[in-house]
Amino acid sequence: MHIQIINFHLKNVTEEQYGKLCDQLAPAFANVPGLLEKTWLANRTTNTYGGVYTWRDREAMADFAKTDLFNGVATHPNLDAITSTDFAVMEGPTRMTRGLIQAAA
Repeated sequence: MHIQIINFHLKNVTEEQYGKLCDQLAPAFANVPGLLEKTWLANRTTNTYGGVYTWRDREAMADFAKTDLFNGVATHPNLDAITSTDFAVMEGPTRMTRGLIQAAA
């Protein structure tokens, strides 16, 4: 498994408007090949939003970066200061601490 954390700030859009956009995009994300789950993030205090993506593997994450969905989000005019960080999952200790639903059993 592979984890990707994406963060950004909202620009010229309210949190309510952004929430509606998220609701519209969620079904498309649900159908991304190799995406095991996405947790949507919001911190109103710092105007920081984003997601934690759990990928089947790094290749699935790289394949997503070539899609129209990724490009549409990455170039969206209301998302500013986008950052993306990815991590390999240390499956042994993750299983021990019941992470990632027992590291996908």
